[in-house]
Amino acid sequence: MSEDDNNSEEYPTEIHDYLAAFEKSLGSVDEMLKTMMSVSRSELLQKLDPLEQAKLDLVSVYALNSMFWVYLATQGINPKDHPVKQELERIRTYMNKVKEITDKKKASRLDKGAASRFVKNALWEPNAENEHSSKTPAKGKKRQ
Repeated sequence: MSEDDNNSEEYPTEIHDYLAAFEKSLGSVDEMLKTMMSVSRSELLQKLDPLEQAKLDLVSVYALNSMFWVYLATQGINPKDHPVKQELERIRTYMNKVKEITDKKKASRLDKGAASRFVKNALWEPNAENEHSSKTPAKGKKRQ
């Protein structure tokens, strides 16, 4: 009997693709964690601006709590009834706040001076030459 035959008896074959994808994802997480752990946290944070530091912290804590959610599920505990659910919701709230800040930074800003000059130059303004050649009489003058 080969090892694959032995493994196929332990779980239904319908979930084999799901388990393979899960194992690949775990490998990616492990690789990312090794990369993050290779640099000290203080050294990493020095290279980032405060907004990027907040993003890093939020992603880290979200990933940790998500892994704990999965752990609870594998232990037969319903994570929806566990305080980890409220913690994940709290983290999502802060992630949305950081996203709003990022979006505000990216939003285009109006240069009021340039806009007023543009509007002023785009509008027609009567000048002395146009007043004399106008077909309509000026106010206060009698027509002869």
